Amino acid sequence: MTSASRAPKAPRASTAPTVTGTRRTVAAGFLLPALVLLGALVVYPIGYSVQRSFFDSSGDSFAGLDNYVALFTDDTILTAVRNNAIWAVVAPAVATALGLIFAVLTERVRWGTAFKLIVFMPMAISMLAAGIIFRLVYEQDPDRGVANAVWVGVHDTFAESSGFPRARPLPVHPLRSAGGGAYVTESPVRAGEPARLPLIGVAPAQMPKDARPAHEPRPPREGGITGTAWLDFTRGGGGKPNVVDPKEVGLKGLRIEAVKDGTVVATTRAAADGSFTLPASADGALLRLPASNFREQYNGVEWLGPSLVTPAVIGSYVWMWAGFAMVLIAAGLASVPRELMEAARVDGANEWQVFRRITVPLLAPVLAVVLVTLMINVLKIFDLVFIIAPGSAQDDANVLALQLYRSSFGTDADLGVGSAIAVLLLLLVIPVMAFNIRRMRREARR
Repeated sequence: MTSASRAPKAPRASTAPTVTGTRRTVAAGFLLPALVLLGALVVYPIGYSVQRSFFDSSGDSFAGLDNYVALFTDDTILTAVRNNAIWAVVAPAVATALGLIFAVLTERVRWGTAFKLIVFMPMAISMLAAGIIFRLVYEQDPDRGVANAVWVGVHDTFAESSGFPRARPLPVHPLRSAGGGAYVTESPVRAGEPARLPLIGVAPAQMPKDARPAHEPRPPREGGITGTAWLDFTRGGGGKPNVVDPKEVGLKGLRIEAVKDGTVVATTRAAADGSFTLPASADGALLRLPASNFREQYNGVEWLGPSLVTPAVIGSYVWMWAGFAMVLIAAGLASVPRELMEAARVDGANEWQVFRRITVPLLAPVLAVVLVTLMINVLKIFDLVFIIAPGSAQDDANVLALQLYRSSFGTDADLGVGSAIAVLLLLLVIPVMAFNIRRMRREARR
């Protein structure tokens, strides 16, 4: 046998696909449906919106940059841009700060889990349901709106309420306007002559429950001033003006001032039967009913008015998303090394110093995730503003996503401007997303 016959044969070139090639083909096959959906639902709409933003409302004529110029010249859209800036700065910061506070404070208490469950519970509610809830919370009527019910209760605790709103004298009554909502007698009062202060316009429901039938008191022996303040109205008719009729009741609690030369020399309040007495120093004075008697009843704050509607809607958003921030921060807090905190406490650091110099720096990556996530979320906020803000204040609460809807599908629809707003929203979101991607890559390299 020759040496050539003993040499090993060279292997044949294989025609089978390599392992690498097989994996690439399989990967492409799995990714193809997702890529098709991504192109149809994301890439194509973005491209079409960019193209459509350069055409007029009909889509037939090229408009150039006119639609983008309108974004920064139209007052309504400028309001939406300003409100979006307020949302992007305030809402994520407040929600993240509350989430951090809740996560830290509930870490050491037994009922911390129950508290976190309650705070996180609004996340299970849709934006639509939350909007309806807060539309009722912010009702102007204190009997229906929870916010105003609480606010009115606090106000009435520290501020005296008006006893007889909308009460007023008739032209035949011996009272005239003194300006500012007050009334004063036409002539000075004299000792021994009963003073009469008749009023009308007090609803039966606003009368004090313990008010009694009015009558004129007897003159005091010391020579003071006496009189009657009463509701000069007889139910069913038959009464006479300026006369205390048997069926008419006194204005209990009505404040009365005796004024001489612009100076208040004596004050009193009417009794349950409307009678009142002033000292002798009031002789020759004018009797004044101050405006505090007739001030309109305090009905709370107009939460959904032009000035407060944006903070009110932001409050509802924070109520929903503070639980989301709390859960993520609590998860990050669980991974913080306890040895560092205990070492700081041993070295004499108090709880605030431990929180500020150890807890917050170690939680910085988690806080950045929460803050960026919420910032992206608020840039496209729509539901809460659309539902909570009433029609009269919707222009003041306007945001870009709501203006996009109104410009594209409203009564004066302009798809060119709507597409330009969509492109502007995309441009605002891209830097935030780029920052988030860079941060994630930096974390992955550690």
